[in-house]
This record gives sequence, C-alpha cells and structure tokens, in this order.
Amino acid sequence: MAKVFVSGSSTGLGLLAARRLVGWGHDVTLHARDDARAAEPRAALPGAPVVLGDLATIAGTRDVAEQVAALGRHDAVVHNAAVYRVPRRVQTADGLSLTFAVNVLAPYLLTALLPRPDRLVHLTSGMHDGGRAPLDDPQWTARRWDWMQAYSDSKLLVTTLALAVARLWPDVRSNAVNPGWVPTRMGGPGAPDDLDLGADTQAWLAAGDDPATDVTGRYFFHRRPEPVPPAAGDAATQDALLAYCAGLTGEALT
Repeated sequence: MAKVFVSGSSTGLGLLAARRLVGWGHDVTLHARDDARAAEPRAALPGAPVVLGDLATIAGTRDVAEQVAALGRHDAVVHNAAVYRVPRRVQTADGLSLTFAVNVLAPYLLTALLPRPDRLVHLTSGMHDGGRAPLDDPQWTARRWDWMQAYSDSKLLVTTLALAVARLWPDVRSNAVNPGWVPTRMGGPGAPDDLDLGADTQAWLAAGDDPATDVTGRYFFHRRPEPVPPAAGDAATQDALLAYCAGLTGEALT
C-alpha cells in the first residue's frame, strides 16, 4: 500500500486519479485551494485528509508543503494542479504570471520542500510541443499576452522539470503524463478524449506495480511512452529552469 499526495484534487482529473488510487487500496492525501472547494473531495473520499492552500503564491505553496509533510512522508506525489485558459495576464502576489506560478513554480517548490518520495508524476500536455523553453521572459512582462502560448510554454517547462528531477535524483522515478484533452471543467464539455483514461496513467505511475512503471525521465500518454520535445531533455535547459525557480523561491533542488 502506497501513500500518495495529489495536488489539485478537488475535482476533475486529480479527484478521479485519487479515487482510482483509493480503489486500488492506497492512502491518498487530497488538496483543495480553500475550504469551499474541499467539499467535493471530502464527500467523494470520506476519511482521506485534505490539505488547503493556494498554489498561486509562494507562501501558499509553502503552507501546503508543510501540511503534507506533517502527515508523514508520501511514497508518491502527483503534481496535478494547473490553470489553463487565463484570458489576460494575471499577476500573483509575488509578481509572477499566474500560469507560470501554478503550472511550473508550484510543482518545483513542492518537490523542493516535501520529503523526497519514491515517485513523482508531473501532469503536462501535448501542447508542450508548441511551447518555448528559453527563460528570457517567462513572466510575460515584455510580450503581449497570449494565454495559449503561455500555457504551452508552461507545460513544456513542466516536462522539462520532470526530466530534470529524473537526472538529478536517479533514485526517484520522475515522469511526465499527458492526460489528453478530456471533458473536465478545465478541458470543457466538448473535449474529445476519454476522461477515465485521462486519470489512469498518473495513478498507474504513482502506485502501480506493473514493471512498466519502473522507469524515470519518460513522458507518457495512456500508459504508452512517447518522445519528448528536445528542449525538455536538454541538460542546459533543465539547469536554467532549476536555477530560475531556485532564484524565485530561495529553495534549490539538491
């Protein structure tokens, strides 16, 4: 039996993955932004602990990490929380783009602060193929805002983060997962991919005993490994991302 923390698990893919893990006999720690959003996961999985906090801010992410750590070491962490369609540039309390703060910096900081797990699963997107990795303007202060490009960039950086951790921590299985375009609140009702399959691979990688999960530094879609964008596998790009995030948070991955 594994103990798994799933960020952004108040609804959608995060909650579905958590339910699957519990169905397989594992213990799950859930996460919601606030108490109002915690009502659905508490009803769906009574008895499972729910930590509260806003991953849009560095302070909020630190608070979430402290709550999770207080529950004991987790065998796996699923970085599921994300924002998608942000029509205008929203600046967080830390002066960062909301898309970057939630999609990239939060998983970095949680990874840096939590007791090291055996497995890390990073939710990315096939849209990372259209992302740009150079960190010359990651907060979109010099460019005209384009929410889709900002999202694509953030998902390329998430994939890069997954592979960077795999390289730095060879004893940890760190992988990225594309759940597909699924009909969640984020994806919208017209999304064409299978919702159940969208929640499956991250649960399988987090706690599955299939020998195929004994891998690291991979990118998966529906349990199948797929090629990653070249930038994500580039060590110099990985190091630049890690250094940038360490500079923002004061926390280095070592």
